[in-house]
Amino acid sequence: MTLSTTDVKILALLQNDARMTNQSVADSIGLSASPCWRKIRKLEEDEVIQGYRAVLNRRKIGLAVMVFVRVTIDSQSESEAKKFEEEVAALEDVVACYSIGGDADFLLQVVARDLDSYADFAMSVVRRLPGIKEMQSMFVLKEIKPLVSYPIKK
Repeated sequence: MTLSTTDVKILALLQNDARMTNQSVADSIGLSASPCWRKIRKLEEDEVIQGYRAVLNRRKIGLAVMVFVRVTIDSQSESEAKKFEEEVAALEDVVACYSIGGDADFLLQVVARDLDSYADFAMSVVRRLPGIKEMQSMFVLKEIKPLVSYPIKK
């Protein structure tokens, strides 16, 4: 899909502030409200815009610990990987999961109240996921640039 210059401007504005009114977006990019609304609606229908959400400060909601967990599974079969993916997707404390290349199969991003909570989660939940061969926890010491938006280029 090719994005127009106007699409890029709309996406940049909405990533920065998803609460902007249609009129504010239209004014910022030099369009009238109706064509702007149609462009935004099309971006939503094409799933370029997948939703709108608030960005929360994890520490202020009691999630002081963030951990990246590298996971290697026993089998490389598609069915085993799919089963693992389905179970991980259902875990609330896993905020992101990626299938990766290299010496591990998956990278999980996990949040917890504290180290004890993470230890309980890792030992009683993650280690019991289907097909786990190996897992390695990497604790975040400092967030330098957390994901809040994607670069949008034309």
